[in-house]
Amino acid sequence: MALYAIGDTHLSLASDKPMDVFGGGWEGYVDKLREGFRAVRPEDTVVLCGDLSWAMGLEEGARDFAFLDALPGRKLLLKGNHDYWWNTSAKMNRFFAEHGWKSLNILHNNCYEYGEYALCGTRGWFYEEKGEQKVFKRELIRLEASLKAAGERPKLCFLHYPPCYQGYTCPEILALLEQYGVERCYYGHLHGGSHKLAVEGRYGAVEYHLVSADYLGFRPQKICE
Repeated sequence: MALYAIGDTHLSLASDKPMDVFGGGWEGYVDKLREGFRAVRPEDTVVLCGDLSWAMGLEEGARDFAFLDALPGRKLLLKGNHDYWWNTSAKMNRFFAEHGWKSLNILHNNCYEYGEYALCGTRGWFYEEKGEQKVFKRELIRLEASLKAAGERPKLCFLHYPPCYQGYTCPEILALLEQYGVERCYYGHLHGGSHKLAVEGRYGAVEYHLVSADYLGFRPQKICE
C-alpha cells in the first residue's frame, strides 16, 4: 500500500480548454496522466492537490470525475483556485455516489488515515489574493480543523497554493504547519517557468515538495509505502 501525490490535472474532457499555453509538455497530457498512473495499485492512495477540472459545475465535470475514478487507487481531492465546480462536501459526495464513483473522497475540513500518518490539507492561499481577508482567514480555519482532526498522529499536509515560494512566504500558514508538527507538505499551482521558484526541501521545521502534474511529468510522486 503506497501513498502518492499529484496536483493540477486540469482536465477538460467535456470542453476545449487547451493547456499548451503552459508549454509543449502539456501536449497529450490526458494520455500522459493515464500512463503515469500505471504504477499506482488499486490499494494505494493518491492525493490530488487541486485544479482537477476546468468544469464550472458538477454536471459539466462528470467526464473528468469519471476519468479520475477510473484511475487506480483511492483518491483524496483538494480544492484548487480553478475548481469552480467545487461545492459542499455533502453535495459532492452525493454526486459521486449517484454516479458510482467510489474512489473519490473529499479532503476538506477533515483528515484521512494512511498507516501511521494523518493526511491533512486544504486549498491554502496566495500572496496575490491575500487582500481578501475573509477568504484567507477561512482557509486558515480549514487548515487548522484538518490538523486538529489528526490528533497526535504524525502529519503530512497537502495544499494547492505553495505556502512558501522564492521571495514569498505566508507566515500564518507556515506557523500552523510548524505548530502542529507537520513533517512534510506537498503543494501544486506552479507551472512552466514558475517551477524554478518552488521551494524543494526543508524550510524551517517542515519539508516542502512541488507536485504539479507538469513538474512531475504527469506521474504521481510516491511519498511512502
